[in-house]
Amino acid sequence: MGRPPLTLTETQRAEVETLAAVLSASQIADYFGIGRTTFFAMIQRDAEIAERYKKGKARAIGAIAQSLVIKARSGDTASMIFYLKTQAGWRETVQVETREEWAPVRPTLADLSDAEISAMMAYLDGAIAAQLGQAAEAPALPKEDQ
Repeated sequence: MGRPPLTLTETQRAEVETLAAVLSASQIADYFGIGRTTFFAMIQRDAEIAERYKKGKARAIGAIAQSLVIKARSGDTASMIFYLKTQAGWRETVQVETREEWAPVRPTLADLSDAEISAMMAYLDGAIAAQLGQAAEAPALPKEDQ
């Protein structure tokens, strides 16, 4: 037979409501010196602890929400935007315009003359030879005609 489940004293039960306003369930478990899963099990099996935890969270959320509404009503733009995004379903959208025609960034081989292709091939051959140690240095890339 396993050991009996841990329980909280009446004083600790009352503290749950106060602590829930500022701490997470894991932090409350740490406060009481019990494991997180043990505290969650207590919430599951003891309706009073669960109710006090929910009530403490709700009170804190209500107080912060009240402050947010007051700031929003007084004209604080950031508070107004936050409130409308979270409570009224507002969202920011970005429109992206697309163009049907795009100029190529680099010319294709079809755009180059035979001389330009030959010059590029010679350059690449020289660069490869330099990498393999077969040439003293890579050749200079031919300058474009201006």
